Amino acid sequence: MRILIIEDEVKVVDFLRMGLREAGYEVEAAFDGQIGYRLAVSKSFDLIILDVVLPVMNGFEVCRKIREKNVEIPILMLTALGTTDDKLDGFSAGADDYLVKPFEFMELLARIKALAKRSSAGYMAGSFLQVADLELDLHKKSAHRSGKSIDLTAKEYALLEFLMRNKGRVVSRAEIAEKVWEITFDTGTNIVDVYINLLRKKVDRDFEPKLIQTRIGLGYTLDAE
Repeated sequence: MRILIIEDEVKVVDFLRMGLREAGYEVEAAFDGQIGYRLAVSKSFDLIILDVVLPVMNGFEVCRKIREKNVEIPILMLTALGTTDDKLDGFSAGADDYLVKPFEFMELLARIKALAKRSSAGYMAGSFLQVADLELDLHKKSAHRSGKSIDLTAKEYALLEFLMRNKGRVVSRAEIAEKVWEITFDTGTNIVDVYINLLRKKVDRDFEPKLIQTRIGLGYTLDAE
């Protein structure tokens, strides 16, 4: 498994490179956003570890540009910025996971293994999820409705996949937050509602029937009925 580290702190890169190589991974590093982006799109990697605060091009911009070229590669963001808004920015840019500095190396290793397993499972499945005329390709990580391609961010895709796998079942905001964002739901946070609305605009607004339903006081469900 080949990992690209895009991080400007030399000590952090040396620490990660040593630990990951001892764990059996091949590692390459870039110390600014622009070089990191060039490496990410010109070479073959299985996972990217991406810092947010970078010279030349910040991590959010790097992530967005990588996603324009490659929607499948897992991206793990590392940053000292740990608020919900910061995480939302990272997920909106296309990150798959978010780890706040300082962190334990074993936690990083667990996140990497989880992302690699998730990516491999999607690849091996090579199958589709379908509800009415909405289709999700688990291999290509793409969505279509009535044959029309739907452009989704990584978290929008993850939310839609979760809803489709739970077709017809009402899922609470807390369950969605835990399964899709891996965070404990805070009643003062509207991240789930924000992303449901984003999905509705892309999946339901121009189509019939409307698939994403609200169950007041309970949560959401995706169903053709």
